[in-house]
Amino acid sequence: MNTSTQEIQHAATLLQQGDIVALPTETVYGLAGNALDLVAVNKIFEVKNRPLIDPLIVHIADLEQLNELATPHPMLEKLAEAFWPGALTLILPKTTKVPDLVTAGQPTVAIRMPSHPLFREVLKVSGLALAAPSANPFGYLSPSCAQHVQDSLGQKIPYVLDGGPCSIGIESTILDLSNKTPTVLRPGPITADELSAVLGVPVASKSKQAPEGEACTAPGLLKQHYSPHTPLTLLEAGNPFPQEILQQDRIACIHLRRPHTCLPQDNIQHFWMSESGDLTEVAQQLFSLLRMLDTQGYTRLYLEMPQAQGIGVALRDRLQRAAARA
Repeated sequence: MNTSTQEIQHAATLLQQGDIVALPTETVYGLAGNALDLVAVNKIFEVKNRPLIDPLIVHIADLEQLNELATPHPMLEKLAEAFWPGALTLILPKTTKVPDLVTAGQPTVAIRMPSHPLFREVLKVSGLALAAPSANPFGYLSPSCAQHVQDSLGQKIPYVLDGGPCSIGIESTILDLSNKTPTVLRPGPITADELSAVLGVPVASKSKQAPEGEACTAPGLLKQHYSPHTPLTLLEAGNPFPQEILQQDRIACIHLRRPHTCLPQDNIQHFWMSESGDLTEVAQQLFSLLRMLDTQGYTRLYLEMPQAQGIGVALRDRLQRAAARA
């Protein structure tokens, strides 16, 4: 993907002028605005139709920028050396520079240093810290390529910087450092075991649902999130697809790997996210495949879930929220 200096400068100029643009990250595409500009941050919430109780992640270029936004933590240096730039978001006590609108009124702020070269260039050229939740209507499937953003928000925002498909495909790990024990609030590509190995201390996992109507500590904690419009039923890996689907109209069965045999029914179509069941490939394909199937008129999607190991923990978290019904 050849992106010109002019395109990067155009995105940076729009951001400096208080507008919002969609930018690629290694995880998913983000809807970015100046994190310290209340007008820009409010535009993000309006365009996404995002509730104000759901805080935003602030993206930075370097640790010097972090010191303006948050109180450093004794574990920060080890984590930054191991995982930044990358798919790790840290929850830290915020400074007074960060608007309460960004943090849903919480005393903490979510900070990430992304690794995608285009996002990093925009950070450098603009000189801004950028609030950037996923660039999609709130609650819908996250966008993993520029076309996803164009399809859902293209008429509402002035620019989408195309950086090709996202290399990871699901959102960052969120680690809370604001309490005594480091705790994973949202599982992601970096696992609790990997974090614990770097820190040399246990890391708790507390993937949870935020209480209804209350401000969240971190994004991605609401019961229903990342959801297709088509009803989604989850099945444990290795379990047979239920016989009930034989009597249903227009069903899509989604497998982790290419199945050896498939139910030979006219009303059922089979899809898979990886030839071999590699969960890194599954993560890359998950949101893209669900978006595609969501437009095909299926009455229900049945999806095989991975085991809760490695990135499978994050995939299960996303899928359980995607399948939840309010």
